Amino acid sequence: MKNTLLIAAAALAAAPALAENPIDGIRPDAPDLAPYGEHTIGVRTMTFTDPGRIDVINSTTEIVTSDRDITVEVWYPAAAGTQPGGTYDTVLRDGVTAVTLTGRAARDAAPADGTFPLVLISHGYPGNRFLMSHLGENLASKGYVTVSADHPESIYSDQQAFISTLVNRPVDQAFLVDAMADLDDDIGAITDADRTAVIGYSMGGYGALIYGGAGLGDTAVTRTEPEAFTHPLGLLNRNAAGSDDHADLVDDRVKAIVAIGPWGRNRDFWDADSLAGLEKPLMLIAGGQDDVSEYPAMREIFEQTTGTTRHLLTFQGANHNAAAPMPAPGEAWAVSEKLGYAPFDHYADAVWDTTRMNNITQHFATAFLDLHLKGDVAKGAYLDLIEVAEEGAVDDDTLPYWPGFPDRTAKGLTWETLGAE
Repeated sequence: MKNTLLIAAAALAAAPALAENPIDGIRPDAPDLAPYGEHTIGVRTMTFTDPGRIDVINSTTEIVTSDRDITVEVWYPAAAGTQPGGTYDTVLRDGVTAVTLTGRAARDAAPADGTFPLVLISHGYPGNRFLMSHLGENLASKGYVTVSADHPESIYSDQQAFISTLVNRPVDQAFLVDAMADLDDDIGAITDADRTAVIGYSMGGYGALIYGGAGLGDTAVTRTEPEAFTHPLGLLNRNAAGSDDHADLVDDRVKAIVAIGPWGRNRDFWDADSLAGLEKPLMLIAGGQDDVSEYPAMREIFEQTTGTTRHLLTFQGANHNAAAPMPAPGEAWAVSEKLGYAPFDHYADAVWDTTRMNNITQHFATAFLDLHLKGDVAKGAYLDLIEVAEEGAVDDDTLPYWPGFPDRTAKGLTWETLGAE
């Protein structure tokens, strides 16, 4: 009994305060473009309905359709005088434990004047629309409308057969860009969907690459096992390279793709020919020890997307949670009754501090999107880097150096760039 009490006391002492769960931390050593921008942020929750979508799970012997409802969180520049600050009510990785997050966005605020590029944020399997909320808020403060989705059958409280995500993810992304472009309200009035970027994490990155032009390779659509990767009616064919459905999916309004830990090359969902179909500027972000999407496979994506200029940012030593997830909520430090373990490791990395990774992601996403969606050519200087920061120097000393990074703070990162061939 005494040992049990000591263990419980130690667990409570180790856990952070559960009251706030901030998503908006900016460390003092963050790179230059990580801090929030000049705009106060507004946020709204919306639901869009795609009528008559193919119901992947229930289409077993014949095609069944149903309305597909997708709930999103939309962050946007808010009107002058808006008071910042607000909360988000959501659940942990177990799908049941309630948590409240705190951020800087004001709920249902009036939007600012002007028009702003659109950024779609797409979570992994499973995930939800708040997993990358730090990035949604941060980019909105810099003059973007950001929309983050709850992809049905792929969220914590609704995790169903994997084949639904494989078929639906790029289709969801395309539908949401259309929905935001057609939005007939004050948010629609400030949204410029003709300048769109897609940011996807894990299965969100899988979808973004397909939506961006890298249709699935032959292996993905012809294999018969494992069962989780196949559909009895061959519905993955709609995402196949060279198919009419895939050609219709690719969208000229999408000007840039950011794929964080993208899953799929490790299981031959693409080959070199199909990856070459991506022609939109690409930034890949990966953990050097990722054993889910597998780092060597992500390097293949980098090397084989020969139709575009692409960058690869690597967090050396990090696993699959590199860069994308928000800091683990305090409640995630405790054992979940449903899971039987603490879901902390769904959000965190064993080597890298999450806020640190978030700040670096915010910095590079800002540079990349400002360049490709806003035409801010000066931001290109933040993407023109030597591969290993430690090999650069500030003046005559030997401190690690990348533009925008304070001295000594780019260690553990590598940056590679390849041009279109």
